[in-house]
Amino acid sequence: MARVKRAVAGRKKRNALKKATKGYYGVRSRTFRGMKEQYQHSGQYAYRDRRNKKRDIRSLWIQRINAAARMNGLSYSKFMHGLKLAGVDLDRKVLSQVAYEDEKAFAQIAEVAKKALEAEE
Repeated sequence: MARVKRAVAGRKKRNALKKATKGYYGVRSRTFRGMKEQYQHSGQYAYRDRRNKKRDIRSLWIQRINAAARMNGLSYSKFMHGLKLAGVDLDRKVLSQVAYEDEKAFAQIAEVAKKALEAEE
């Protein structure tokens, strides 16, 4: 049985790892062992943060809505409750976009929420 020679495949694997870890600091881009360890950690961070990104973006939407709602005399929670009572089905992404781009339109939405809150009391 012939033995397996790995020169070409091994070099290809190391070169691919070098390319992937280019720009990393110190040992992480210079030694094969350091490259391998950092590459694995980088993959774990990327996987984790693809999920955390969704959390962060939702948080940004809520901050924008809260700021705009307070400019119209409502807190975030009261604003959202008023929209629910009024039957307005706009998600946080859309509300955030409206708050960011068109203050007048958001003020009208806030008025709808205020009227629904007053009607509830």
